[in-house]
Amino acid sequence: MDIATLRTQHPEHWAQACAIRVLALDAVAAAKSGHSGMPMGMADVATVLFRNHLKFDASAPDWADRDRFILSAGHGSMLIYALLHLTGYADMTLEQIKNFRQWGAITAGHPEYGHVKGVETTTGPLGQGISNAVGFAMAEEHLRARWGARIQDHHTYVIAGDGCLMEGVSQEAIGIAGRHQLSKLIVLWDNNDITIDGKVSLSDITDQRARFRASGWDVFDCDGHDPVAIDAAITAAKASPRPALVACTTHIALGSSAQDTSKGHGALTDATLIADTRAAYGWDHGPFVIPAEIKAQWEAIGARGAAERAAWEGRLAALSPAKQAEFARIFARELPKRLPATIRAVKKAAVDAPKAIASRSASEIVLKAVNPVVTETFGGSADLTGSNNTRTADLGAFDIGSRKGRYMYWGIREHGMAAAMNGMALHGGIRPYSGTFMAFTDYARPSMRLSALMGVPVVYVMTHDSIGLGEDGPTHQPVEHLAISRATPNTLVFRPADLVETAECWELALQQTTTPSVLSLSRQNLTPARTTHTAKNLSAQGAYVLAEAEGKRQVILIATGSEVEIALKARAALQAEGIGTRVVSMPCMELFAAQPEAYRRRVLPAGPVRIGIEAAVRAGGWDRWLLGERGRKSDFVGMASFGASAPYDRLYQEFGITADAVADKAKALL
Repeated sequence: MDIATLRTQHPEHWAQACAIRVLALDAVAAAKSGHSGMPMGMADVATVLFRNHLKFDASAPDWADRDRFILSAGHGSMLIYALLHLTGYADMTLEQIKNFRQWGAITAGHPEYGHVKGVETTTGPLGQGISNAVGFAMAEEHLRARWGARIQDHHTYVIAGDGCLMEGVSQEAIGIAGRHQLSKLIVLWDNNDITIDGKVSLSDITDQRARFRASGWDVFDCDGHDPVAIDAAITAAKASPRPALVACTTHIALGSSAQDTSKGHGALTDATLIADTRAAYGWDHGPFVIPAEIKAQWEAIGARGAAERAAWEGRLAALSPAKQAEFARIFARELPKRLPATIRAVKKAAVDAPKAIASRSASEIVLKAVNPVVTETFGGSADLTGSNNTRTADLGAFDIGSRKGRYMYWGIREHGMAAAMNGMALHGGIRPYSGTFMAFTDYARPSMRLSALMGVPVVYVMTHDSIGLGEDGPTHQPVEHLAISRATPNTLVFRPADLVETAECWELALQQTTTPSVLSLSRQNLTPARTTHTAKNLSAQGAYVLAEAEGKRQVILIATGSEVEIALKARAALQAEGIGTRVVSMPCMELFAAQPEAYRRRVLPAGPVRIGIEAAVRAGGWDRWLLGERGRKSDFVGMASFGASAPYDRLYQEFGITADAVADKAKALL
């Protein structure tokens, strides 16, 4: 539908949609950067969605049963900022719009979760939003099965562009959604046929409609500038028994001289272009001016869901006090009071009956105790369930006929798995964890970074964490991956040495409310390091003295995970020669760095030589603990290259990660 027809036949809609368009134009022009064209092109679709379909209440942005709206095409952030301002979200003031992309403003260049009420997830890296949305939709299905449709019953809507659909993670995500018939998931595709370089056909000939159908979706079409057609398509999508794609044919930068061009993708800041566009719209108001009548219409849209929200609150209040408390607890990310005692019991049993087991197996033992207590956990694996040891018998599989199931078979989709876990955690009411091999963090990395950026407490269970996995060889042996995760801000990397430390690390990971965790777990069996029970969580300090020096302290060995037993053997050899040696277990460098300086100095005092031991590269924080603030004699026993294919014990010998090598280096430093 062209502008003249749209203005004539739907004047009220046109005015509402134009309010979005001009705010986008004005904010981008003021910032001298941004993306004007997508908000201009998708304003009609967004207006119909918010006016006729989206269940929300602008005065209660955290309402647990609201529909979720995700702007996967996050570069068009002024679309969502304009919508939030117009509908009356308290924090999205006009002043924030005017300060788009400026220091201290909540209107960042791409939407950021936690900065703005109404922004459900951080988007901008294309493909992430649509993939997060699968997790949102899964969470809704699961919680509806658990709590009933009177408490959880809502849709997840996504606006995605051509770029989102080109990203490989989008196929992982839509494949999961189609397989599980996530019928409350609706993707509104901004089908404008333009990318930064030019026409989509420069780089892609995919039949997107056929692709979605082949993945188990229903597909609907509409003119993205015809409000009647848009409404009909969304209505049909909501009635679909499968996830739905609505292909919205739109014009990027509608009404401007940059319409339908790659120029329209970016910042439209030319004063003449902006003036001509406002004239084409029939919009004769100044920059950032929204007439009171139009603003009032939008605020009425923002208040439309208040009655439904109040009715929902009544239904929630009708639940038993215990159920109300449980619902509030899981959405507040509070842990059951029974968890600490559960962890202590696992630790006590481990000490009472010591046994050499892999830390991945130790993790399974912990989960067997934790999952029945923390009933909001939701596990999974990227086709490695038997290797990651992430499923416990009580969970049951999440599937079409068993939405109460708490275990997901993700398939070989590490990236889609991580993105969906972010969505599940962001939705609320669920604590997701899932596993793959540590080497395959490379596939999950973009979403792991966003977990940290958003402050989402997802738990990544990464097993087979070193050359200790053996014969699969260097393609599967991680050497740089610990360093990569440790270099990521707001991420806790746990590398436990035995069952006791594994229990402590799981407790710490579950305690996090704004930080993701990476559990680095071994394939090979590990000799128990902790032989005396203590109720205190020693791993909470990040590092602690595991074995003290006998006699004058001359050497400090610092080790993590599977190399702690090597450190203990090296200590025994050095002590036999009269060289006093302390062993420090360091399951979490980040937590140790957060301890008071006085504690860190007690654990790592000046004087003795220091050796770090880890079957990984030295990068990623080791030098801080080896060299300290003033520099001192130190060395490192670990990896300086990729691994090789052989039994793991031979690999440790060949790469020199042995007690003898540690002892020799200590003596050389002395």
